[in-house]
Amino acid sequence: MLDIALKIVLLLNALWFLGGFHTFDIRGRVFAKIVVPKAHRDTPVMETLVYSGKFVAGFNFAFLVLSVLLLLNTEVFDKNIQWAILLFVIAVAHGSQFAYNVPVALQNRRGEGVWQVKGLMLFIFVTDFALMVLNAGLAMCFLM
Repeated sequence: MLDIALKIVLLLNALWFLGGFHTFDIRGRVFAKIVVPKAHRDTPVMETLVYSGKFVAGFNFAFLVLSVLLLLNTEVFDKNIQWAILLFVIAVAHGSQFAYNVPVALQNRRGEGVWQVKGLMLFIFVTDFALMVLNAGLAMCFLM
């Protein structure tokens, strides 16, 4: 049962990181329009965000490759502690994205914030949290 859960979580990770790469690299300008208010799109802020998004895309691509390689080579890691460590690191990757959005979401509640945590940003916020929990929970299962 753990083997099936592992493959599902690794596939979900791969799909999510592929989506992150696509969003921040291939569709970086579209994403920037979501977080940069119209009034600021003709400023250097827009171009800075578009190109800094490629930096974030690189991390997503690296975790995509890791997730795919793990999915295709599950037999290589034969100790539960190995899977627990790998899944915990991936949980931290998702969790860091969630954690950095928490202050922005709280600012939104006060009518402030650098960007609005709604629509696509809310989807990203919630999905990163869910994948953090899935990866951490599965890591814990491997430790039991």
